[in-house]
Amino acid sequence: MQTVIVDYGSGNLRSAAKAFERAAADSAVNTSILVTADADLVSRADRVVLPGVGAFADCKSGLDSVPGLSEALHHAVITNARPFFGICVGMQLMATTGLEHGETSGFDWISGTVEALQPSIDAGPGGTGPRIPHMGWNELTMTTPHPVLDDLGENPFSYFVHSYQFAVKDPTMVCATVDYGQAVTAAVGRDTLFGTQFHPEKSQGVGLKIIANFLQWAP
Repeated sequence: MQTVIVDYGSGNLRSAAKAFERAAADSAVNTSILVTADADLVSRADRVVLPGVGAFADCKSGLDSVPGLSEALHHAVITNARPFFGICVGMQLMATTGLEHGETSGFDWISGTVEALQPSIDAGPGGTGPRIPHMGWNELTMTTPHPVLDDLGENPFSYFVHSYQFAVKDPTMVCATVDYGQAVTAAVGRDTLFGTQFHPEKSQGVGLKIIANFLQWAP
């Protein structure tokens, strides 16, 4: 089995690759972990991981700028129904539209928009509410059960860095949330698609368990 981490110039892919390699070894999953921008290799992958750091529009532009990569991603994930894991902006790109730095079309794999975080608690001068960006550790609240989020133990915390959130149209596709002055989407999923707003590669034991679950997931 080959698990491909898509390289389109966004994020610390070596950190993600090391986390996936460790999770595969710890859970005795027989898979190679390959970081690549090669459209042919992405198209033929058994599992696809799409990281993303920065603004929605920049990430989408970066992906589209690599010849054949967007088409290869669609072929692997939608046509061939290979398990997909979107991380941070990689998850957000599954949305219909992103509203960061203008309006940008997403993949439209999960209906919804990527919108600015707007905590209901005052975070202005003298306020005590959450600050933007949402940066640091936060506890996950499970909503719709998903195999990739199984067996995380009590009070699972994960690491977030973001200013925008995925407002999902169908709440049954929201697998976990966090409380950050509002209920913020933390994980989404449908069919062979899964994604997290947080960074599993930075989330220590919880993150490694999530990655191991993904590598063993048979949707």
